[in-house]
Amino acid sequence: MTEAVRPEVQGARDTLPIAIGIIPFGLVAGAAAVEAGYGLSGAVGFSVIVFAGASQLAAIDLLSGGSAIAVAVLTAWLINLRMVMYSAALAPWLGHESTRRRGAAAYVLTDQAFALSITHYDKGAPLEDRLRYYLGVAVPLWLNWQATTILGALVGTKIPDEIPLDFAIPLCFLVLLVPTIKDRPTVVAAAVGGVGAVFVAEAGLADAAIVLGALAGIAAGAFADWRLSPEDP
Repeated sequence: MTEAVRPEVQGARDTLPIAIGIIPFGLVAGAAAVEAGYGLSGAVGFSVIVFAGASQLAAIDLLSGGSAIAVAVLTAWLINLRMVMYSAALAPWLGHESTRRRGAAAYVLTDQAFALSITHYDKGAPLEDRLRYYLGVAVPLWLNWQATTILGALVGTKIPDEIPLDFAIPLCFLVLLVPTIKDRPTVVAAAVGGVGAVFVAEAGLADAAIVLGALAGIAAGAFADWRLSPEDP
């Protein structure tokens, strides 16, 4: 009889391909902090405190350009507003946990941890296994991000420009997006959200593009689901 795999072990296994794909992203974040003059300690500080690649890069770019700290913090906060939506989606699955445990879970929340966990929960997961699976995904991703940031800070500036590390950043998110597009409402949501985010960015509101695009996608997907749902008899 095959022994059941522990949920945290299963989570770590599921996250391995994504963790490998995040390595170039972490290298870019670490190298960017060093190039901006913050050194290894600054790179580590950004990764431990902020722990969000897009927000880290945006904050580093603003601070190195002479922007006020408050502007950099607000920008990082706006980019990370999507975490509020992730938290709301996870709440029904993890709401039974204590405040302390949910707080710890919130700290390691990422796009990847959310996507893998919510997909796993939709397949059916016992109450006692949910947080364990989530941490099995999220903690290795946190460790991976810290390690690659340090590596990027140490050697990132020596990597030849011919190696397109920046190209790996959008791929990290596309890997999460494609498996979730399973029907017409999700196609509509992805299309409207993506196009909306591009238009918002082109309009000069790049910092709010992710949040506004996500809200537009959610609204469009919900509307499509309502319109395409069979009418009650």
